[in-house]
Amino acid sequence: MILKDRVAIVTGAGSGIGRAGAQIMAREGAHVAVIDINRDNAEHTVADIVASGGCANAIALDVLDDHALEKAIDAIYARHGRIDILHNHAGAQVAGGLEEVEIAGFDRSLALNVRAHFMASRFVMPKMKAAGRGVILNTSSSSGVLYDRDMIAYTTSKHATIAMTRQMAGDYAKFGVRVNALCPGWVDTAFNAPFIAQMGGREAIEAYIGEKVPLGRWADVDEIAEPILFLVSDRSSYMTGQILVVDGGETIA
Repeated sequence: MILKDRVAIVTGAGSGIGRAGAQIMAREGAHVAVIDINRDNAEHTVADIVASGGCANAIALDVLDDHALEKAIDAIYARHGRIDILHNHAGAQVAGGLEEVEIAGFDRSLALNVRAHFMASRFVMPKMKAAGRGVILNTSSSSGVLYDRDMIAYTTSKHATIAMTRQMAGDYAKFGVRVNALCPGWVDTAFNAPFIAQMGGREAIEAYIGEKVPLGRWADVDEIAEPILFLVSDRSSYMTGQILVVDGGETIA
Protein backbone atom coordinates (compact mmCIF):
# COMPACT_ATOMS: atom_id res chain seq x y z
CA MET A 1 0.00 0.00 0.00
CA ILE A 2 1.63 3.21 -1.17
CA LEU A 3 0.19 5.44 1.60
CA LYS A 4 0.69 3.02 4.49
CA ASP A 5 0.64 4.78 7.90
CA ARG A 6 0.28 8.26 6.41
CA VAL A 7 -2.26 10.73 7.73
CA ALA A 8 -4.42 12.58 5.23
CA ILE A 9 -6.95 15.36 5.55
CA VAL A 10 -9.57 15.75 2.83
CA THR A 11 -12.03 18.64 2.90
CA GLY A 12 -15.34 18.30 1.11
CA ALA A 13 -14.95 14.53 1.43
CA GLY A 14 -18.61 13.80 2.11
CA SER A 15 -19.55 13.31 -1.52
CA GLY A 16 -18.40 13.23 -5.12
CA ILE A 17 -14.73 13.63 -5.95
CA GLY A 18 -13.79 14.32 -2.34
CA ARG A 19 -15.34 11.06 -1.20
CA ALA A 20 -13.69 9.08 -3.99
CA GLY A 21 -10.31 10.62 -3.15
CA ALA A 22 -10.69 9.85 0.55
CA GLN A 23 -11.66 6.27 -0.25
CA ILE A 24 -8.69 5.58 -2.50
CA MET A 25 -6.25 7.09 0.01
CA ALA A 26 -7.67 4.87 2.75
CA ARG A 27 -7.53 1.85 0.47
CA GLU A 28 -3.82 2.55 0.00
CA GLY A 29 -3.17 2.58 3.75
CA ALA A 30 -3.68 6.17 4.89
CA HIS A 31 -5.71 7.22 7.89
CA VAL A 32 -8.09 9.79 6.46
CA ALA A 33 -9.68 12.67 8.33
CA VAL A 34 -12.92 13.21 6.41
CA ILE A 35 -14.01 16.84 6.68
CA ASP A 36 -17.38 17.99 5.41
CA ILE A 37 -19.97 20.58 6.36
CA ASN A 38 -22.60 17.82 6.33
CA ARG A 39 -22.07 15.39 9.21
CA ASP A 40 -24.20 12.63 7.70
CA ASN A 41 -22.23 12.76 4.46
CA ALA A 42 -18.91 12.70 6.32
CA GLU A 43 -20.00 9.72 8.38
CA HIS A 44 -21.24 7.94 5.25
CA THR A 45 -17.78 8.30 3.69
CA VAL A 46 -16.15 6.99 6.85
CA ALA A 47 -18.57 4.07 7.05
CA ASP A 48 -17.70 3.08 3.48
CA ILE A 49 -13.98 3.30 4.25
CA VAL A 50 -14.24 1.25 7.44
CA ALA A 51 -16.43 -1.36 5.73
CA SER A 52 -13.65 -1.80 3.18
CA GLY A 53 -11.05 -2.31 5.92
CA GLY A 54 -9.67 1.23 5.98
CA CYS A 55 -9.20 3.80 8.74
CA ALA A 56 -10.94 7.16 8.86
CA ASN A 57 -12.75 9.57 11.12
CA ALA A 58 -15.46 12.11 10.36
CA ILE A 59 -15.21 15.81 11.22
CA ALA A 60 -18.20 18.04 10.56
CA LEU A 61 -17.26 21.68 10.12
CA ASP A 62 -17.53 24.64 7.78
CA VAL A 63 -14.12 25.28 6.23
CA LEU A 64 -14.97 28.99 6.27
CA ASP A 65 -14.82 28.88 10.08
CA ASP A 66 -11.12 29.56 10.64
CA HIS A 67 -11.20 28.70 14.33
CA ALA A 68 -12.99 25.38 13.83
CA LEU A 69 -10.69 24.46 10.96
CA GLU A 70 -7.52 25.24 12.90
CA LYS A 71 -8.82 23.39 15.96
CA ALA A 72 -9.62 20.31 13.88
CA ILE A 73 -6.21 20.28 12.20
CA ASP A 74 -4.45 20.68 15.55
CA ALA A 75 -6.51 17.80 16.97
CA ILE A 76 -5.60 15.55 14.06
CA TYR A 77 -1.93 16.34 14.58
CA ALA A 78 -2.17 15.79 18.33
CA ARG A 79 -3.80 12.42 17.78
CA HIS A 80 -1.44 11.09 15.12
CA GLY A 81 1.73 13.14 15.54
CA ARG A 82 1.86 13.84 11.82
CA ILE A 83 -0.03 15.22 8.85
CA ASP A 84 1.32 13.95 5.56
CA ILE A 85 -1.37 14.97 3.09
CA LEU A 86 -3.84 17.82 2.80
CA HIS A 87 -6.31 17.69 -0.05
CA ASN A 88 -8.19 20.99 -0.21
CA HIS A 89 -11.29 19.97 -2.11
CA ALA A 90 -14.30 21.71 -0.52
CA GLY A 91 -15.65 24.29 -2.93
CA ALA A 92 -18.66 25.89 -4.57
CA GLN A 93 -19.90 26.41 -8.10
CA VAL A 94 -21.72 29.72 -8.51
CA ALA A 95 -23.45 30.47 -11.80
CA GLY A 96 -23.81 33.82 -13.53
CA GLY A 97 -21.96 36.27 -15.72
CA LEU A 98 -20.54 39.64 -14.76
CA GLU A 99 -23.89 41.43 -14.67
CA GLU A 100 -25.99 38.59 -13.31
CA VAL A 101 -23.96 36.83 -10.62
CA GLU A 102 -24.96 37.67 -7.08
CA ILE A 103 -22.21 39.56 -5.28
CA ALA A 104 -22.64 37.33 -2.24
CA GLY A 105 -22.20 34.33 -4.53
CA PHE A 106 -19.03 35.78 -6.01
CA ASP A 107 -17.65 36.38 -2.53
CA ARG A 108 -18.61 32.87 -1.41
CA SER A 109 -16.90 31.37 -4.44
CA LEU A 110 -13.65 33.13 -3.61
CA ALA A 111 -13.99 32.24 0.06
CA LEU A 112 -14.54 28.52 -0.49
CA ASN A 113 -12.44 27.93 -3.58
CA VAL A 114 -9.45 30.06 -2.60
CA ARG A 115 -9.42 31.41 0.94
CA ALA A 116 -10.39 28.13 2.63
CA HIS A 117 -7.58 26.36 0.74
CA PHE A 118 -5.22 29.10 1.86
CA MET A 119 -6.22 28.83 5.51
CA ALA A 120 -6.04 25.03 5.72
CA SER A 121 -2.63 25.13 4.06
CA ARG A 122 -1.51 27.83 6.47
CA PHE A 123 -2.55 25.69 9.43
CA VAL A 124 -0.80 22.50 8.25
CA MET A 125 2.36 24.08 6.87
CA PRO A 126 4.27 24.50 10.18
CA LYS A 127 3.66 20.82 10.91
CA MET A 128 4.84 19.73 7.47
CA LYS A 129 7.88 22.01 7.66
CA ALA A 130 8.85 20.52 11.02
CA ALA A 131 8.63 17.03 9.53
CA GLY A 132 10.55 18.03 6.41
CA ARG A 133 7.89 16.52 4.19
CA GLY A 134 4.28 16.84 3.15
CA VAL A 135 1.92 17.09 0.21
CA ILE A 136 -0.78 19.67 -0.40
CA LEU A 137 -3.22 19.13 -3.26
CA ASN A 138 -5.58 21.94 -4.19
CA THR A 139 -8.60 21.22 -6.33
CA SER A 140 -8.91 23.72 -9.12
CA SER A 141 -10.81 22.87 -12.31
CA SER A 142 -10.48 22.81 -16.07
CA SER A 143 -12.18 26.18 -15.59
CA GLY A 144 -8.89 27.29 -14.07
CA VAL A 145 -7.15 26.94 -17.43
CA LEU A 146 -9.97 27.97 -19.77
CA TYR A 147 -13.32 29.65 -19.21
CA ASP A 148 -16.90 28.55 -18.59
CA ARG A 149 -19.70 30.45 -20.21
CA ASP A 150 -21.30 32.90 -17.77
CA MET A 151 -19.47 31.45 -14.75
CA ILE A 152 -17.28 34.39 -13.82
CA ALA A 153 -17.16 33.68 -10.07
CA TYR A 154 -16.19 30.04 -10.50
CA THR A 155 -13.67 30.65 -13.26
CA THR A 156 -12.00 33.54 -11.42
CA SER A 157 -11.65 31.54 -8.23
CA LYS A 158 -10.26 28.47 -9.97
CA HIS A 159 -7.65 30.53 -11.84
CA ALA A 160 -6.68 32.04 -8.49
CA THR A 161 -6.30 28.56 -6.97
CA ILE A 162 -3.71 27.71 -9.61
CA ALA A 163 -1.76 30.90 -8.98
CA MET A 164 -1.81 30.25 -5.25
CA THR A 165 -0.68 26.64 -5.78
CA ARG A 166 2.33 27.71 -7.81
CA GLN A 167 3.29 30.37 -5.30
CA MET A 168 3.07 27.96 -2.38
CA ALA A 169 5.05 25.34 -4.27
CA GLY A 170 7.87 27.74 -4.98
CA ASP A 171 7.98 29.03 -1.43
CA TYR A 172 7.94 25.67 0.35
CA ALA A 173 9.83 23.22 -1.86
CA LYS A 174 12.98 23.89 0.18
CA PHE A 175 11.16 22.49 3.21
CA GLY A 176 10.28 19.24 1.45
CA VAL A 177 6.63 20.17 0.95
CA ARG A 178 5.11 19.60 -2.47
CA VAL A 179 2.05 21.54 -3.67
CA ASN A 180 0.13 20.70 -6.82
CA ALA A 181 -3.31 21.35 -8.28
CA LEU A 182 -5.86 19.01 -9.78
CA CYS A 183 -8.07 20.33 -12.58
CA PRO A 184 -10.99 17.99 -13.20
CA GLY A 185 -13.22 18.52 -16.19
CA TRP A 186 -16.82 17.36 -16.40
CA VAL A 187 -17.38 14.84 -13.60
CA ASP A 188 -20.87 13.47 -13.11
CA THR A 189 -21.71 14.67 -9.60
CA ALA A 190 -24.31 16.88 -7.96
CA PHE A 191 -21.71 19.65 -7.81
CA ASN A 192 -22.62 20.61 -11.37
CA ALA A 193 -26.24 21.45 -10.54
CA PRO A 194 -25.81 25.25 -10.89
CA PHE A 195 -24.31 25.00 -14.37
CA ILE A 196 -26.80 22.34 -15.46
CA ALA A 197 -29.65 24.62 -14.41
CA GLN A 198 -28.05 27.55 -16.20
CA MET A 199 -27.65 25.48 -19.37
CA GLY A 200 -31.30 24.42 -19.34
CA GLY A 201 -31.25 20.92 -17.89
CA ARG A 202 -29.61 17.52 -18.22
CA GLU A 203 -30.28 17.09 -21.92
CA ALA A 204 -28.65 20.42 -22.70
CA ILE A 205 -25.55 19.66 -20.65
CA GLU A 206 -25.19 16.23 -22.26
CA ALA A 207 -25.23 17.88 -25.68
CA TYR A 208 -22.71 20.48 -24.52
CA ILE A 209 -20.32 17.81 -23.22
CA GLY A 210 -20.74 15.76 -26.36
CA GLU A 211 -19.69 18.76 -28.42
CA LYS A 212 -16.94 20.23 -26.24
CA VAL A 213 -15.20 17.14 -24.81
CA PRO A 214 -13.25 15.03 -27.32
CA LEU A 215 -13.92 11.83 -25.34
CA GLY A 216 -17.59 12.77 -25.59
CA ARG A 217 -18.68 11.92 -22.06
CA TRP A 218 -18.60 12.76 -18.38
CA ALA A 219 -15.91 11.34 -16.12
CA ASP A 220 -16.82 9.03 -13.28
CA VAL A 221 -15.47 10.00 -9.85
CA ASP A 222 -13.24 6.91 -9.83
CA GLU A 223 -11.46 8.27 -12.90
CA ILE A 224 -10.52 11.35 -10.85
CA ALA A 225 -9.56 9.36 -7.74
CA GLU A 226 -6.63 7.72 -9.50
CA PRO A 227 -4.99 11.06 -10.44
CA ILE A 228 -5.58 12.22 -6.85
CA LEU A 229 -3.70 9.17 -5.57
CA PHE A 230 -0.87 9.87 -7.98
CA LEU A 231 -0.51 13.47 -6.82
CA VAL A 232 -0.60 12.77 -3.07
CA SER A 233 1.71 9.76 -3.18
CA ASP A 234 5.41 9.23 -3.85
CA ARG A 235 4.50 8.35 -7.43
CA SER A 236 4.70 12.10 -8.05
CA SER A 237 7.68 12.71 -5.74
CA TYR A 238 9.46 15.00 -8.21
CA MET A 239 6.40 17.07 -9.04
CA THR A 240 5.57 20.38 -7.41
CA GLY A 241 3.87 23.52 -8.64
CA GLN A 242 2.22 21.52 -11.40
CA ILE A 243 -1.33 21.50 -12.73
CA LEU A 244 -2.78 18.13 -13.69
CA VAL A 245 -5.77 18.52 -16.02
CA VAL A 246 -8.11 15.53 -16.21
CA ASP A 247 -10.82 16.65 -18.60
CA GLY A 248 -11.32 14.18 -21.44
CA GLY A 249 -9.38 16.48 -23.73
CA GLU A 250 -11.62 19.55 -23.41
CA THR A 251 -8.75 22.00 -22.96
CA ILE A 252 -7.06 20.86 -26.19
CA ALA A 253 -10.20 20.90 -28.30
